[in-house]
Amino acid sequence: MRLSLPALCGLALATLTACGTTPPQTQTVEIAFTLRAGTAPVYCGGPFGPLGTPAVTATLRDARLYVQDIALIDTTGTAVPVTLPANDWQQPGVALIDLETGGPDCAGTAATNPVIRGTLPAGTYSGLRFTVGVPETLNHTSVEVTPAPLDVVAMNWSWQAGRKFMKVEVTPTGGVTKPDGAKTATWFLHLGSTDCTGNPAQGGTVTCQRPNRLPVTLPAFDPARQAVALDLTALFSGTDLTRDQGGAVGCMSGPTDPDCPAVFGTLGLSLTNGQPVTPGQPPVFRAVDVR
Repeated sequence: MRLSLPALCGLALATLTACGTTPPQTQTVEIAFTLRAGTAPVYCGGPFGPLGTPAVTATLRDARLYVQDIALIDTTGTAVPVTLPANDWQQPGVALIDLETGGPDCAGTAATNPVIRGTLPAGTYSGLRFTVGVPETLNHTSVEVTPAPLDVVAMNWSWQAGRKFMKVEVTPTGGVTKPDGAKTATWFLHLGSTDCTGNPAQGGTVTCQRPNRLPVTLPAFDPARQAVALDLTALFSGTDLTRDQGGAVGCMSGPTDPDCPAVFGTLGLSLTNGQPVTPGQPPVFRAVDVR
C-alpha cells in the first residue's frame, strides 16, 4: 500500500523536515529593564522617593548602564549566551541601557533604550544572568572611532581609561552639602574600573587593579512577562544623599572615597579589590512583572 505524504508525516517524526515543520534552531528574546524606587517607576521630570538615610525625595538626572555577558538560564541550570545583533544600542558583547528621558531635569537626550534584543538556541529558559560592565577588550577604546554604543561621550571615563559601567545621578530636595558647607545640586554614582595604568592611544595595554564589574543572576526570570528592575531605594538605602563627605561629589568608585562604602555595599562589590562579594547577588536588581 502506498501512503500519502500527510500520512507519512503523521506516522514518522523523521519526516518533519519534508513536511515543512522543522523545529526552529534559534529563538529571539527581548530583555527589558526598568527604573524603580521600591515599587514605583522612576522617570525624569518629577520627584520620587524617599531615598537614603536620612530619607529625602529626589529627582532623576541620569540612569544608564552597560551590560555584558548576557545569558538565559535553562532548566538544567546552564547559562546559554544571548547573541546580540548590532544596532545603535548594542553590538556583539555589550549593550547600553538608557533609562533617562532627557528634558530639563535629565542629563541625556530624549532617546532611551530599555531593551536588549538578541537570539539564542531554541529551548526552555527560566532565569537570567548578566554583568554590569564593558568587556576588557572593548572598554579601553576611543569613543571617536568605536561603534555604538561605546561611542557615547557621556559614558566615557577618560581619566580612568575606560567607560562608566553604571551612571546614576539624583538631585535630592535641598541639594548636597559639601564638607566646606558649600552646596551643589546632584549626588553622583559612577561605577567603573579604577586604578588603571597603560595608555591605549600609544598601543599600551591597560590594566585596572579594581575591575568593578558586577555580575547579576536572577534565578527566576521570564522575559515574556518580566523586566529587570534597578531599584534606587535599595541602591541608596545606606547613603546620605544630602551631603558629600569629601573627594568628588558622590561616589566615583574611588577606594578611599568616604561616600563609596555604603553604595558599594548595596551593589555587592568590594571597594578594596573591585571583585563581587560572596554570594555576590546585589539586591538592587530584581525581576518585576510588567505584563
